[in-house]
Amino acid sequence: MEKRVVITGMGIWSCLGKTLEEVRDSLYTGRSGIVFSQERKDAGFRSALCAHIEHPDLKPFVSRNLRQFMPEEAQYAYMATRSALEHARLDQDYIDTHEVGIIYGNDSVAEATMHALDKFRDFKDTAACGSGAIFQSMNSTVTMNLACLFRLRGISLTASAACASGSQAIGLGALLIRNGLQDCIVCGGAQEANMYSVAAFDGIQSFSVREDEPEKASRPFDRDRDGLVPGGGAATVILESYEHAVKRGAPILAEVISWGFSSNGDHISTPNVAGPARSLELCLSNSGIKAEDIGYINAHATSTRIGDSREALAIAEVFGESRVPVTSTKSQTGHEMWMAGASEIIYSILMMKNGFIAGNINFENPDEDTARINILPETREIHFDMFLSNSFGFGGTNSTIIVKNL
Repeated sequence: MEKRVVITGMGIWSCLGKTLEEVRDSLYTGRSGIVFSQERKDAGFRSALCAHIEHPDLKPFVSRNLRQFMPEEAQYAYMATRSALEHARLDQDYIDTHEVGIIYGNDSVAEATMHALDKFRDFKDTAACGSGAIFQSMNSTVTMNLACLFRLRGISLTASAACASGSQAIGLGALLIRNGLQDCIVCGGAQEANMYSVAAFDGIQSFSVREDEPEKASRPFDRDRDGLVPGGGAATVILESYEHAVKRGAPILAEVISWGFSSNGDHISTPNVAGPARSLELCLSNSGIKAEDIGYINAHATSTRIGDSREALAIAEVFGESRVPVTSTKSQTGHEMWMAGASEIIYSILMMKNGFIAGNINFENPDEDTARINILPETREIHFDMFLSNSFGFGGTNSTIIVKNL
Protein backbone atom coordinates (compact mmCIF):
# COMPACT_ATOMS: atom_id res chain seq x y z
CA MET A 1 0.00 0.00 0.00
CA GLU A 2 1.43 3.37 -1.01
CA LYS A 3 2.32 5.77 1.77
CA ARG A 4 1.34 9.40 1.97
CA VAL A 5 4.24 11.88 1.67
CA VAL A 6 4.24 15.04 3.74
CA ILE A 7 6.45 18.10 4.16
CA THR A 8 7.41 18.77 7.77
CA GLY A 9 10.13 21.42 7.50
CA MET A 10 11.38 24.14 5.16
CA GLY A 11 14.53 26.25 5.01
CA ILE A 12 15.81 28.73 2.47
CA TRP A 13 18.71 31.03 1.59
CA SER A 14 17.34 33.34 -1.08
CA CYS A 15 17.57 36.83 -2.53
CA LEU A 16 14.13 37.33 -0.94
CA GLY A 17 15.35 36.47 2.54
CA LYS A 18 17.10 33.98 4.78
CA THR A 19 14.11 33.07 6.93
CA LEU A 20 10.63 31.92 5.99
CA GLU A 21 9.18 35.08 7.51
CA GLU A 22 11.43 37.35 5.45
CA VAL A 23 10.63 35.46 2.27
CA ARG A 24 6.89 35.49 2.97
CA ASP A 25 6.94 39.27 3.43
CA SER A 26 9.00 39.79 0.26
CA LEU A 27 6.56 37.69 -1.74
CA TYR A 28 3.56 39.57 -0.39
CA THR A 29 4.99 43.04 -1.02
CA GLY A 30 6.41 42.17 -4.46
CA ARG A 31 9.99 43.01 -3.49
CA SER A 32 12.56 42.21 -6.18
CA GLY A 33 15.95 40.71 -5.37
CA ILE A 34 17.51 41.81 -8.69
CA VAL A 35 20.46 44.23 -8.78
CA PHE A 36 23.04 45.64 -11.20
CA SER A 37 26.52 44.14 -10.67
CA GLN A 38 29.39 46.43 -11.61
CA GLU A 39 31.75 43.48 -11.11
CA ARG A 40 30.04 41.60 -13.93
CA LYS A 41 30.01 44.58 -16.24
CA ASP A 42 33.73 45.20 -15.62
CA ALA A 43 34.44 41.52 -16.26
CA GLY A 44 32.91 41.69 -19.73
CA PHE A 45 29.34 40.50 -19.22
CA ARG A 46 26.81 41.63 -21.81
CA SER A 47 24.27 41.81 -18.95
CA ALA A 48 25.33 42.84 -15.44
CA LEU A 49 21.99 41.91 -13.89
CA CYS A 50 21.74 39.25 -11.19
CA ALA A 51 20.01 38.43 -7.94
CA HIS A 52 21.79 39.62 -4.80
CA ILE A 53 22.60 36.64 -2.56
CA GLU A 54 24.26 37.27 0.80
CA HIS A 55 27.19 34.95 1.48
CA PRO A 56 26.69 32.95 4.70
CA ASP A 57 29.16 32.77 7.58
CA LEU A 58 29.60 29.11 8.49
CA LYS A 59 32.34 29.67 11.07
CA PRO A 60 30.00 29.29 14.07
CA PHE A 61 28.71 25.95 12.74
CA VAL A 62 31.36 24.18 10.64
CA SER A 63 35.05 23.76 11.43
CA ARG A 64 37.66 25.17 9.07
CA ASN A 65 38.92 21.75 8.00
CA LEU A 66 35.39 20.79 6.90
CA ARG A 67 34.59 24.13 5.25
CA GLN A 68 37.43 23.51 2.79
CA PHE A 69 35.28 20.81 1.19
CA MET A 70 32.31 23.16 0.62
CA PRO A 71 31.89 25.32 -2.47
CA GLU A 72 29.50 28.26 -2.51
CA GLU A 73 26.28 26.34 -3.18
CA ALA A 74 27.03 23.74 -0.50
CA GLN A 75 27.32 26.60 2.00
CA TYR A 76 23.91 27.95 0.97
CA ALA A 77 22.48 24.43 1.19
CA TYR A 78 23.95 23.91 4.65
CA MET A 79 22.23 27.02 5.99
CA ALA A 80 18.91 26.16 4.34
CA THR A 81 19.08 22.60 5.67
CA ARG A 82 19.93 23.72 9.22
CA SER A 83 16.78 25.82 9.16
CA ALA A 84 14.64 23.07 7.62
CA LEU A 85 15.73 20.45 10.16
CA GLU A 86 14.99 22.86 12.99
CA HIS A 87 11.61 23.69 11.46
CA ALA A 88 10.81 19.97 11.24
CA ARG A 89 12.02 19.43 14.84
CA LEU A 90 14.59 16.91 13.67
CA ASP A 91 17.51 17.20 16.08
CA GLN A 92 20.86 15.47 15.78
CA ASP A 93 20.00 12.85 18.42
CA TYR A 94 17.02 11.74 16.35
CA ILE A 95 19.02 11.73 13.12
CA ASP A 96 21.77 9.66 14.77
CA THR A 97 19.30 6.93 15.73
CA HIS A 98 17.16 6.86 12.57
CA GLU A 99 17.73 6.47 8.84
CA VAL A 100 17.44 9.87 7.17
CA GLY A 101 18.39 10.33 3.51
CA ILE A 102 19.22 13.24 1.24
CA ILE A 103 18.41 13.95 -2.42
CA TYR A 104 19.52 17.37 -3.61
CA GLY A 105 19.47 19.11 -6.95
CA ASN A 106 22.72 20.57 -8.30
CA ASP A 107 24.12 20.75 -11.83
CA SER A 108 27.33 22.82 -11.73
CA VAL A 109 30.31 23.74 -9.60
CA ALA A 110 31.96 26.20 -11.95
CA GLU A 111 33.84 28.55 -9.63
CA ALA A 112 35.43 25.91 -7.39
CA THR A 113 36.53 23.85 -10.39
CA MET A 114 37.96 26.91 -12.13
CA HIS A 115 39.96 28.04 -9.09
CA ALA A 116 41.48 24.59 -8.55
CA LEU A 117 42.52 24.23 -12.18
CA ASP A 118 43.86 27.80 -12.29
CA LYS A 119 46.19 26.90 -9.42
CA PHE A 120 47.29 23.77 -11.23
CA ARG A 121 48.11 25.75 -14.38
CA ASP A 122 49.83 28.57 -12.47
CA PHE A 123 52.10 26.31 -10.43
CA LYS A 124 52.32 23.40 -12.90
CA ASP A 125 51.73 21.07 -9.98
CA THR A 126 48.53 19.12 -9.30
CA ALA A 127 49.11 19.39 -5.53
CA ALA A 128 48.39 23.12 -5.87
CA CYS A 129 44.72 22.28 -6.44
CA GLY A 130 44.38 21.72 -2.69
CA SER A 131 43.07 18.80 -0.69
CA GLY A 132 39.47 20.06 -0.79
CA ALA A 133 39.30 20.64 -4.54
CA ILE A 134 37.97 17.25 -5.59
CA PHE A 135 35.13 17.41 -3.05
CA GLN A 136 34.25 20.98 -4.03
CA SER A 137 34.24 20.35 -7.77
CA MET A 138 31.99 17.28 -8.02
CA ASN A 139 28.32 17.76 -8.90
CA SER A 140 27.48 15.66 -5.83
CA THR A 141 29.28 18.13 -3.55
CA VAL A 142 26.08 19.24 -1.82
CA THR A 143 24.84 15.78 -0.94
CA MET A 144 28.26 14.46 0.11
CA ASN A 145 28.93 17.47 2.33
CA LEU A 146 25.50 17.59 3.95
CA ALA A 147 25.35 13.82 4.44
CA CYS A 148 28.62 14.00 6.36
CA LEU A 149 27.91 17.21 8.29
CA PHE A 150 24.46 16.12 9.46
CA ARG A 151 25.43 12.42 9.73
CA LEU A 152 22.65 11.27 7.40
CA ARG A 153 22.63 7.50 6.85
CA GLY A 154 19.87 7.00 4.31
CA ILE A 155 20.04 7.47 0.56
CA SER A 156 22.51 10.09 -0.70
CA LEU A 157 21.81 11.13 -4.28
CA THR A 158 22.27 14.20 -6.47
CA ALA A 159 19.66 15.12 -9.06
CA SER A 160 21.35 16.82 -12.02
CA ALA A 161 18.54 17.80 -14.35
CA ALA A 162 19.38 21.39 -15.32
CA CYS A 163 16.70 23.80 -14.12
CA ALA A 164 14.42 20.93 -13.09
CA SER A 165 17.02 19.59 -10.61
CA GLY A 166 15.39 20.83 -7.39
CA SER A 167 11.96 19.62 -8.48
CA GLN A 168 13.30 16.24 -9.57
CA ALA A 169 14.99 15.85 -6.17
CA ILE A 170 11.66 16.35 -4.38
CA GLY A 171 9.86 14.09 -6.84
CA LEU A 172 12.41 11.30 -6.39
CA GLY A 173 12.30 11.69 -2.61
CA ALA A 174 8.52 11.45 -2.61
CA LEU A 175 8.67 8.35 -4.83
CA LEU A 176 11.01 6.52 -2.43
CA ILE A 177 8.91 7.39 0.60
CA ARG A 178 5.63 6.55 -1.14
CA ASN A 179 6.99 3.07 -1.88
CA GLY A 180 8.24 2.48 1.67
CA LEU A 181 11.97 2.57 0.89
CA GLN A 182 12.68 5.53 3.19
CA ASP A 183 10.77 7.25 5.98
CA CYS A 184 12.48 10.64 5.90
CA ILE A 185 14.53 12.43 3.23
CA VAL A 186 16.13 15.87 3.11
CA CYS A 187 15.35 17.26 -0.37
CA GLY A 188 16.16 20.49 -2.14
CA GLY A 189 18.16 22.38 -4.70
CA ALA A 190 21.18 24.71 -4.73
CA GLN A 191 22.65 27.14 -7.25
CA GLU A 192 26.01 28.92 -7.08
CA ALA A 193 25.51 32.67 -7.51
CA ASN A 194 28.97 33.66 -8.74
CA MET A 195 29.43 35.14 -12.20
CA TYR A 196 31.56 32.27 -13.51
CA SER A 197 28.69 29.81 -13.26
CA VAL A 198 26.60 31.82 -15.74
CA ALA A 199 29.20 33.38 -18.05
CA ALA A 200 28.32 30.94 -20.84
CA PHE A 201 24.63 31.81 -20.46
CA ASP A 202 25.52 35.47 -20.93
CA GLY A 203 27.61 34.48 -23.94
CA ILE A 204 24.57 33.06 -25.75
CA GLN A 205 22.56 36.21 -24.93
CA SER A 206 20.14 34.49 -22.53
CA PHE A 207 19.98 37.41 -20.11
CA SER A 208 17.89 40.56 -20.01
CA VAL A 209 19.79 43.74 -20.83
CA ARG A 210 17.32 46.08 -19.11
CA GLU A 211 20.20 47.32 -16.94
CA ASP A 212 18.74 50.75 -16.24
CA GLU A 213 15.82 49.15 -14.37
CA PRO A 214 17.12 46.02 -12.58
CA GLU A 215 13.92 45.41 -10.63
CA LYS A 216 11.90 45.45 -13.85
CA ALA A 217 14.25 43.23 -15.87
CA SER A 218 12.72 39.85 -14.99
CA ARG A 219 9.24 39.95 -16.52
CA PRO A 220 7.87 36.45 -17.12
CA PHE A 221 5.01 36.22 -19.62
CA ASP A 222 5.17 39.95 -20.42
CA ARG A 223 5.11 40.94 -24.08
CA ASP A 224 8.32 42.98 -23.70
CA ARG A 225 10.44 40.36 -21.91
CA ASP A 226 13.99 40.21 -23.24
CA GLY A 227 15.66 37.41 -21.30
CA LEU A 228 16.12 35.94 -17.85
CA VAL A 229 18.10 37.21 -14.86
CA PRO A 230 20.37 34.70 -13.04
CA GLY A 231 19.82 34.01 -9.34
CA GLY A 232 20.91 31.44 -6.80
CA GLY A 233 20.96 30.21 -3.22
CA ALA A 234 19.46 27.05 -1.76
CA ALA A 235 16.13 25.64 -0.58
CA THR A 236 15.46 22.56 1.54
CA VAL A 237 12.27 20.68 2.37
CA ILE A 238 11.99 17.73 4.74
CA LEU A 239 9.89 14.90 3.32
CA GLU A 240 8.47 12.15 5.52
CA SER A 241 5.87 9.46 5.35
CA TYR A 242 2.69 10.61 7.07
CA GLU A 243 2.95 7.77 9.59
CA HIS A 244 6.55 8.63 10.43
CA ALA A 245 5.72 12.30 10.91
CA VAL A 246 2.73 11.58 13.14
CA LYS A 247 4.68 9.06 15.20
CA ARG A 248 7.40 11.55 16.08
CA GLY A 249 4.98 14.47 16.55
CA ALA A 250 6.33 16.49 13.64
CA PRO A 251 4.65 19.65 12.36
CA ILE A 252 2.90 18.67 9.12
CA LEU A 253 2.78 21.54 6.64
CA ALA A 254 1.57 20.04 3.38
CA GLU A 255 1.31 16.82 1.38
CA VAL A 256 3.09 15.98 -1.88
CA ILE A 257 0.19 14.59 -3.90
CA SER A 258 1.83 13.78 -7.21
CA TRP A 259 4.90 14.06 -9.41
CA GLY A 260 4.87 14.17 -13.19
CA PHE A 261 7.83 14.27 -15.57
CA SER A 262 8.80 14.03 -19.21
CA SER A 263 11.51 14.80 -21.73
CA ASN A 264 10.89 16.80 -24.85
CA GLY A 265 13.09 14.51 -26.93
CA ASP A 266 13.70 17.48 -29.16
CA HIS A 267 16.06 20.47 -29.31
CA ILE A 268 18.66 20.75 -26.50
CA SER A 269 17.77 24.36 -25.61
CA THR A 270 14.56 25.34 -27.42
CA PRO A 271 11.48 24.04 -25.56
CA ASN A 272 8.35 22.72 -27.22
CA VAL A 273 4.73 22.50 -26.02
CA ALA A 274 4.21 18.74 -26.08
CA GLY A 275 6.88 17.86 -23.48
CA PRO A 276 5.71 20.27 -20.75
CA ALA A 277 2.08 19.32 -21.49
CA ARG A 278 2.92 15.63 -20.94
CA SER A 279 4.54 16.46 -17.59
CA LEU A 280 1.42 18.36 -16.50
CA GLU A 281 -0.92 15.63 -17.73
CA LEU A 282 1.05 12.84 -16.05
CA CYS A 283 1.12 14.74 -12.75
CA LEU A 284 -2.65 15.23 -12.84
CA SER A 285 -3.40 11.65 -13.90
CA ASN A 286 -1.06 10.17 -11.27
CA SER A 287 -2.89 12.12 -8.58
CA GLY A 288 -6.46 11.57 -9.64
CA ILE A 289 -6.85 15.33 -9.27
CA LYS A 290 -8.92 17.25 -11.79
CA ALA A 291 -7.51 20.39 -13.37
CA GLU A 292 -10.25 22.49 -11.78
CA ASP A 293 -9.14 21.35 -8.30
CA ILE A 294 -5.81 23.20 -8.64
CA GLY A 295 -6.01 26.61 -6.95
CA TYR A 296 -2.71 28.05 -8.18
CA ILE A 297 0.04 27.32 -10.70
CA ASN A 298 3.59 28.41 -9.94
CA ALA A 299 4.95 28.57 -13.47
CA HIS A 300 8.50 27.84 -14.53
CA ALA A 301 8.42 30.93 -16.79
CA THR A 302 11.91 32.47 -16.73
CA SER A 303 11.25 35.62 -18.82
CA THR A 304 12.51 34.22 -22.13
CA ARG A 305 10.62 34.78 -25.35
CA ILE A 306 10.10 31.16 -26.41
CA GLY A 307 10.09 29.42 -23.04
CA ASP A 308 7.30 31.50 -21.54
CA SER A 309 5.16 31.19 -24.67
CA ARG A 310 5.52 27.40 -24.85
CA GLU A 311 4.67 26.99 -21.17
CA ALA A 312 1.61 29.23 -21.50
CA LEU A 313 0.41 27.11 -24.42
CA ALA A 314 1.02 23.89 -22.45
CA ILE A 315 -0.94 25.20 -19.45
CA ALA A 316 -3.75 26.35 -21.73
CA GLU A 317 -3.84 22.95 -23.44
CA VAL A 318 -4.06 20.98 -20.18
CA PHE A 319 -6.27 23.33 -18.16
CA GLY A 320 -8.58 24.33 -21.00
CA GLU A 321 -11.10 26.96 -20.00
CA SER A 322 -10.11 26.79 -16.33
CA ARG A 323 -9.03 30.24 -15.15
CA VAL A 324 -6.61 28.97 -12.52
CA PRO A 325 -4.35 31.81 -11.29
CA VAL A 326 -0.80 31.62 -12.67
CA THR A 327 2.32 33.51 -11.61
CA SER A 328 6.06 33.09 -11.87
CA THR A 329 7.97 34.03 -8.72
CA LYS A 330 11.02 34.40 -10.96
CA SER A 331 9.71 37.90 -11.61
CA GLN A 332 11.06 38.67 -8.11
CA THR A 333 13.96 36.23 -7.76
CA GLY A 334 15.26 35.87 -11.28
CA HIS A 335 15.99 32.32 -12.37
CA GLU A 336 17.36 30.32 -9.45
CA MET A 337 18.22 27.49 -11.85
CA TRP A 338 19.16 24.23 -10.08
CA MET A 339 17.54 25.60 -6.90
CA ALA A 340 14.31 26.85 -8.49
CA GLY A 341 12.25 23.67 -8.37
CA ALA A 342 12.73 23.46 -4.61
CA SER A 343 12.52 27.16 -3.72
CA GLU A 344 9.31 27.58 -5.69
CA ILE A 345 7.68 24.79 -3.69
CA ILE A 346 8.56 26.78 -0.55
CA TYR A 347 7.34 30.06 -2.05
CA SER A 348 4.04 28.44 -3.00
CA ILE A 349 3.55 26.81 0.41
CA LEU A 350 4.19 30.15 2.11
CA MET A 351 1.49 31.71 -0.08
CA MET A 352 -0.91 28.83 0.55
CA LYS A 353 -0.40 28.99 4.31
CA ASN A 354 -0.86 32.76 4.40
CA GLY A 355 -3.81 33.14 2.05
CA PHE A 356 -2.32 35.06 -0.85
CA ILE A 357 -0.82 34.68 -4.31
CA ALA A 358 2.27 36.80 -5.00
CA GLY A 359 1.84 38.89 -8.10
CA ASN A 360 3.77 38.25 -11.30
CA ILE A 361 5.51 41.62 -11.04
CA ASN A 362 6.42 43.47 -14.25
CA PHE A 363 3.62 41.74 -16.14
CA GLU A 364 2.12 44.69 -18.00
CA ASN A 365 1.00 43.32 -21.36
CA PRO A 366 0.47 39.74 -22.52
CA ASP A 367 1.44 38.49 -25.95
CA GLU A 368 -0.76 36.27 -28.10
CA ASP A 369 0.27 33.09 -26.25
CA THR A 370 0.48 34.35 -22.67
CA ALA A 371 -2.95 35.97 -22.99
CA ARG A 372 -4.41 32.45 -22.97
CA ILE A 373 -3.78 31.94 -19.24
CA ASN A 374 -4.84 33.83 -16.09
CA ILE A 375 -1.68 35.67 -14.99
CA LEU A 376 -2.01 37.79 -11.85
CA PRO A 377 0.15 40.94 -12.07
CA GLU A 378 -0.35 41.99 -8.44
CA THR A 379 -0.57 40.22 -5.10
CA ARG A 380 -4.08 38.97 -4.38
CA GLU A 381 -5.46 37.66 -1.11
CA ILE A 382 -6.79 34.35 -2.39
CA HIS A 383 -7.35 31.17 -0.39
CA PHE A 384 -6.24 27.95 -2.07
CA ASP A 385 -5.52 24.46 -0.76
CA MET A 386 -3.70 22.88 -3.68
CA PHE A 387 -1.08 24.11 -6.14
CA LEU A 388 0.95 22.84 -9.07
CA SER A 389 4.58 23.79 -9.64
CA ASN A 390 6.39 23.49 -12.99
CA SER A 391 10.13 23.19 -13.55
CA PHE A 392 11.66 22.77 -17.01
CA GLY A 393 15.32 22.57 -18.00
CA PHE A 394 17.87 22.42 -20.81
CA GLY A 395 17.83 19.11 -22.62
CA GLY A 396 14.04 19.23 -22.49
CA THR A 397 13.71 17.82 -18.99
CA ASN A 398 10.36 18.58 -17.33
CA SER A 399 9.08 18.11 -13.79
CA THR A 400 5.70 18.96 -12.26
CA ILE A 401 4.65 18.59 -8.63
CA ILE A 402 1.24 18.96 -6.96
CA VAL A 403 1.14 19.90 -3.26
CA LYS A 404 -1.91 20.02 -0.96
CA ASN A 405 -2.44 22.00 2.22
CA LEU A 406 -2.73 20.12 5.52
